[in-house]
Amino acid sequence: MAQSTAHDELVERLDVDVRSLVRREGVDPQRDSAVVRRIAEGVVRDHDERSLTGAVAPVADVEALVGELVARVSGFGPLQPLLDDPSVEEVWINDPSRVFVARNGRHELTNLMLSPGQVTELVERMLKSSGRRIDVSSPFVDAMLPEGHRLHVVLEGISRGFSAVNIRKFVLRAARLGDLVELGSLTAPAAAFLEAAVRAGLNVLVAGGTQAGKTTMLNCLAAAIPGGDRVVSAEEVYELRFPHPDWVPLQTRQAGLEGTGEIRLRDLVKESLRMRPSRIIV
Repeated sequence: MAQSTAHDELVERLDVDVRSLVRREGVDPQRDSAVVRRIAEGVVRDHDERSLTGAVAPVADVEALVGELVARVSGFGPLQPLLDDPSVEEVWINDPSRVFVARNGRHELTNLMLSPGQVTELVERMLKSSGRRIDVSSPFVDAMLPEGHRLHVVLEGISRGFSAVNIRKFVLRAARLGDLVELGSLTAPAAAFLEAAVRAGLNVLVAGGTQAGKTTMLNCLAAAIPGGDRVVSAEEVYELRFPHPDWVPLQTRQAGLEGTGEIRLRDLVKESLRMRPSRIIV
């Protein structure tokens, strides 16, 4: 316990030093994580050199400490290791002491224990990077994180006891219908039929349960759209990622502090009709 406390105190102290240098250099920690890592490496290196004189305690794992500092300043703190873990598909917080992840479609309760202040600070940082907000008048929010992960927050009061936080990671395992065949998700004849349907311009409805692979399927279907077609997509949050030379992605927007400026999905569909689309993806 004493060793853990000493480590936490060290991280807090070096965190202050890193943030001070970040502000001094005018670095945006969300956009310039490589610069933040360079600063963190310098701060830890200076500390390690001072430890040779006995003035401060030595660092057991320099690389791990640098990573922790970068996660605190530029990433999403204690959640960053879960977001960096390629086996984790989704992370959610029911309350600060109950953080879950999904791996291979199965739920797991992690041993991560957060404080209410940490959760609030993490949500604020995530929303800052997305340009969206949450408050009493707008207690729900969907936002896209820099890595492409989708954030959903339900404010306390609507969610009983504590704000509910979900982070669905963007994991691209298939980019084309042929990839789904290789993964065993589609048969070759089914993939050929769907590709022909898309090329023929038929309407296609993709439906399914949570984590069933709807977005992946839609990306693969969209990749089959001929390059000569003009595509306009309307989404609540940018999630589609497919290669196409003539594609305009549109996203909804929540109302501002004055209660104005909201852009709904139906507004995007209406506007997309005025953009000479060959295909509309909603």
